[in-house]
Amino acid sequence: MTLAAFASIAFIHLLAAISPGPSFVVITRTAAAEGLGAGLLLALAFGVGATVWAGAALLGLAALFQVMPVLLTAMKLAGAAFLLFVAFMMWRHAPDPLPEASGTVPRTGWATFRLGLFTQLSNPKVPVFFGAVFVGILPTDITGGEIAIVLALVLLVEGLWYVVVARLFSLPGPRAVYMRAKTWIDRVLGGALALVGARIALS
Repeated sequence: MTLAAFASIAFIHLLAAISPGPSFVVITRTAAAEGLGAGLLLALAFGVGATVWAGAALLGLAALFQVMPVLLTAMKLAGAAFLLFVAFMMWRHAPDPLPEASGTVPRTGWATFRLGLFTQLSNPKVPVFFGAVFVGILPTDITGGEIAIVLALVLLVEGLWYVVVARLFSLPGPRAVYMRAKTWIDRVLGGALALVGARIALS
């Protein structure tokens, strides 16, 4: 594969990562509420999750879904259930003050990373992209070394995009806006996430 081919793959993946979805909702809320550190952990988790799906696609996940479509249906339903649960928790705790204001301890780093990883792994948009689009643009004679480079690009592109998002929403300006309207913002974001989960379940 040429340098231009790798650049093309990275660009196409960036476009997919930028498209709004559950990960964007979760990281904007978390970065505004818990700061840049939590946002960076989510960005890392999203990158790892995308890399897992990319690796699975390269190992033939798309072909497996064609042979056993019930697996894709089961994955979609499980993912939708997880997203609906996160949406419910966001809505339920929308009136709660931020950890700094209430004196409670924010969630642990592992809990934050786990939330990000589960959010990414439960989003059917990701395996569909890698299984249907991503694999289609790769050459059939790709080598092991080239696969490693592609997976590294996936991790880098996905992670860096969400680092930018986390940084933006952890700045004082966006954070102050969030703090003033936390209840309504959380409920709007939770509602948006619930709609995504419902659409996944019904698709």
